[in-house]
Amino acid sequence: MRIYIIGDDGITLCHEAPATVNDGEIAVASNEELRAAPLSGKRLLALWNALPGVEKRRKVGDRAALIDQLWSAIEALPDPEPQSDAKRPSKQDEVIAMLRRPEGATVDEVVRATGWQRHTVRGIFSGTLKKKLGLSLASVKEERGRVYRIAELASA
Repeated sequence: MRIYIIGDDGITLCHEAPATVNDGEIAVASNEELRAAPLSGKRLLALWNALPGVEKRRKVGDRAALIDQLWSAIEALPDPEPQSDAKRPSKQDEVIAMLRRPEGATVDEVVRATGWQRHTVRGIFSGTLKKKLGLSLASVKEERGRVYRIAELASA
């Protein structure tokens, strides 16, 4: 079921009836409810003109016809993309993942992945990872440069 919340900032689609509606907002689920809603002609006109891809109007004209056209237009709107509940990993989490890989990571690789400057990456290594989080970093000079890895403790 599609329910539309009409507020000052436009029309919002909900798939369930909201528990409460804020002051100044109106919830409608049908053309009949939209007709019965206490919306002024000016507000109806503003809602119409805010819709994407419609021919803008200057006058309300026939109120019932405008409401029918408005209802048809909002029903034709696509469902919004669902909000992802998955939280994007932080840059710090990305750096830790890079350092846990068997191939490790160089400072330059971390710079490219995070957009940080080199001195920031070195600060994260020594300050955040070593001192704050207590991780043990090992570094080895390889062909691609100095490679850092999180050293796994033997007792773990």
